[in-house]
Amino acid sequence: PCPLCLPQYSLVFDAGSTHTALYIYQWPADKENGTGIVSQVEACTVSGPGISSYADNPAGAGASLKPCLDKAMKIIPAEQQRETPTYLGATAGMRLLREQNSTKAEQVFAEVAKAIGEYPVDFRGAQILTGNEEGSFGWITVNYLLETLVKFSFAEKWEHPRDTEVLGALDLGGASTQITFQPGVTIEDKNTSVFFRLYGTNYSLYTHSYLCYGQTQALKMLLAALHQGSPSPQQISHPCYPKGYQENITTADLYNSPCVRAPSTPSPAQVLTVTGTGDPAACSTAIQKLFNFSCGANRMCGFNGVYQPPVRGQFFAFAGFYYTFHFLNLTSKQSLNDINSTIQTFCQKNWAELVENFPQEKGYLHTYCSVGIYILTLLLDGYKFNEHTWSSIHFSRQAANTDIGWTLGFMLNFTNMIPTEALEHVKGHQPGLWAGAISFIVLAIV
Repeated sequence: PCPLCLPQYSLVFDAGSTHTALYIYQWPADKENGTGIVSQVEACTVSGPGISSYADNPAGAGASLKPCLDKAMKIIPAEQQRETPTYLGATAGMRLLREQNSTKAEQVFAEVAKAIGEYPVDFRGAQILTGNEEGSFGWITVNYLLETLVKFSFAEKWEHPRDTEVLGALDLGGASTQITFQPGVTIEDKNTSVFFRLYGTNYSLYTHSYLCYGQTQALKMLLAALHQGSPSPQQISHPCYPKGYQENITTADLYNSPCVRAPSTPSPAQVLTVTGTGDPAACSTAIQKLFNFSCGANRMCGFNGVYQPPVRGQFFAFAGFYYTFHFLNLTSKQSLNDINSTIQTFCQKNWAELVENFPQEKGYLHTYCSVGIYILTLLLDGYKFNEHTWSSIHFSRQAANTDIGWTLGFMLNFTNMIPTEALEHVKGHQPGLWAGAISFIVLAIV
């Protein structure tokens, strides 16, 4: 060990479509190339919407980051701030803005970079991650935290854990969803294939990101489809919203995203009244229509004709998958039957009953039924899990006290902290005691 070594820090902004979070990571300086070594010190949620919402006020995007940066400067000792690598990665919200108006996207990035540049950190840039990067870095995060990539053995060597299968990653954001796993068959479409060499082992992974199929954009596509199928132009009956729930929305707000095609003759200033009918069967039918599940002849696919080999191995489902299932109390390995009936029952509760039962959840409460059914549809019909493979999905927010998402994998990659070759025994390395503290029961190999 290195008594005088100061811990090292890194900052990563996760600029998502609905909000931004700043993650502060720390690791002991003498253990840079170990695994299971980086820990999350803090996650600071930026108040307000995602940076892509500041298209018409780019300076506001920069200003929004400052309270979290101020907090980070209180945590990281002043003498180490200048060597703290700092990144901002934006995902599907900014992919959509760039598609809609690349000038506005660039202005938002300029302001965000300017704001971070005012702090004494080693700022290494703001970028839009590709969908494949987002999926791959999430996969690295999961497998790094669960130590499936490398372990410190009893022989005091870092070695590839024998008999350990790597885990797949399922991510659901506001504007996209990602699936990444090691299929064990040749990947037939090179657009969905990524290759890593980590700690001396080769990994050939399948990954794909579906833009617009994150939960916020999917609910928008659903509302637009219900609007276009509605007999009355200003009224929308919503089978996924609870009975007794009503809201007004303008057509301008509904059709403000590249994910929803405006009808041929939109009248922008129209106000629409959306009324919940609480009908889970009709909700499920309406949600299925957002996807095209047919694969074409002799082709394996996920949905919308995208190639996907059959799912294989255990999976961690995080972000939106976890939050909605956690709210519905469905994260503790329930059977598919139980999950279906819980969601059905929830969808049939009327609005007054829901508000009484969950007073603190008022903002999103009307959406949990639709998102619950959306998640089931996406996992079963989209990604092709079934009643046999369902039990291999683990709904989780954290592993080893660290949030699961793309940021840790991104940081490990860009700071070159995961070596491509196997590690030799490093003098003074102690097997991490915390390995046993992972709140994770080692899965029996099915």
